[in-house]
Amino acid sequence: MKKNEILILLGFILLKFFFQSFLIDSIYDLQRDEFLHLDQANHLALGFTSVPPVTSWISSIIQIFGNGEFWVKFFPTLFGALTVVVVWLAIDELKGSLYAKVLGATCILFSCLLRLNTLYQPNSFDVLSWTVVFFLFIKYINTDQRKWIYWMAVAFAFGFLNKYNILFLVLGVIPAVLITKSRDILLRKEVYIAMGITLIIISPNIYWQFTNGFPVFHHMQELASSQLVNVERISFLKSQLFFFTGSFFVILGALIGLLFSKRLSKFKFLFWSLIFTLTLYTYLRAKDYYAIGLYPIYIAIGAVYLSHLLENKLGKIIKPILVVLPILIIILSFDFAFPNQKPEYIIEHKEEYESLGLLRWEDGKNHHIPQDYADMLGWSELASKVDKAYKKINSPDQVLVLCDNYGQAGAINYYTQNAIKAVSFDADYVNWFDLEKEYTHLIRVKNRREKQNELKETSPYFETSMEYDSITNPYAREFGTTIFIFESSKIDINSRIKEELNNIKNNKEG
Repeated sequence: MKKNEILILLGFILLKFFFQSFLIDSIYDLQRDEFLHLDQANHLALGFTSVPPVTSWISSIIQIFGNGEFWVKFFPTLFGALTVVVVWLAIDELKGSLYAKVLGATCILFSCLLRLNTLYQPNSFDVLSWTVVFFLFIKYINTDQRKWIYWMAVAFAFGFLNKYNILFLVLGVIPAVLITKSRDILLRKEVYIAMGITLIIISPNIYWQFTNGFPVFHHMQELASSQLVNVERISFLKSQLFFFTGSFFVILGALIGLLFSKRLSKFKFLFWSLIFTLTLYTYLRAKDYYAIGLYPIYIAIGAVYLSHLLENKLGKIIKPILVVLPILIIILSFDFAFPNQKPEYIIEHKEEYESLGLLRWEDGKNHHIPQDYADMLGWSELASKVDKAYKKINSPDQVLVLCDNYGQAGAINYYTQNAIKAVSFDADYVNWFDLEKEYTHLIRVKNRREKQNELKETSPYFETSMEYDSITNPYAREFGTTIFIFESSKIDINSRIKEELNNIKNNKEG
């Protein structure tokens, strides 16, 4: 790669970090899932109920750096920047021009990845993993060097250990390879060695799943019944058009090139891979963002194809338009696509948000603000009030802070000023109860809809009880979540916890 190209690529990387730095308004806290992922660093394991272990490893690094919000946001931004780099390298591998590289990098930079990379979730690394796997597969086909498919196996394995979603990449590629001339690849010895490398790397997590009764299947069933059931198949397909709207013609160019260009003929299976993967996602009513990892490699291919196709007078007009288009789309959508506006602004512009489907939550209904934004409010308020409740109790080392969901527990553990370790019977927290401590007091954090009978049902088991405080931010998804204090238990709290944990375990096995 030439020196000037390296400098331009470095410029894109710096722009990525610059843009991500002002996409979130200061009114917002971290998002509920981020708290869970950060807490996993305190309970390192070969796997978790909700996700594989890679995110917990990254959380450990964040913790070493001080666990501040800067580092929480740094890593998804880094993965987004690396996605730009891999697309650049893929274009270089396909003998693309400098224009093609700039076009590809611009399409990735000014896309839905700006939004995706605002959140510390497995999704940013997932997109990077898909892109790296596709890139290394292209390297292998181009060079016939075995090392690239071995590295691809490693990249896939770490993608798997980050998010099981990458399995859909394989489910799309295998039938695509089988129906094209590339099927000969499956007869090569190194392909099966690569599979063995992948299995060796992921085997500890598979073993963990086995010894824990494959919680991933329970998690998927729960997800399907509570969320995916509300996903409309046509909405999934419509959403695909919005992720890389400014790059639509580049992706379309990739598909045309894969079908008709001799230069790209050996990668024709990638055309069918896109079709098969999207079909499978649509059939399963997957969340729309699951498919984002598909597109970066097609942007790389499309940039190469269009740069060759437009080597004419007309190209002098079209080429700059293709570069400007994704930038223009982001500018036009800037006030709506990112959590950079306060809730009052969103409510004032309700029609625009609603028309874009941004107010539709996982329950299939429209709400005042986007779900992710509502999931970024009220957490620091909750932690502050739990802190104060904690200080009111005479024996704080014997207090159990029990929450209704993982967001509440994670937020309290992240923001609290005291040595509180909140838990819940939800998600991974079900495995994180410290039953070596003897609990005599209870701080109960209860959802608004379920709080009505809490005092009536729980107070008979304690000497004193009170409704202490609640989340008052009306825009928070947790609005009305209430904090109860119960002191001097008349019962053995630890035995009750064990009983409940056994019930949860039996229900999962059933």
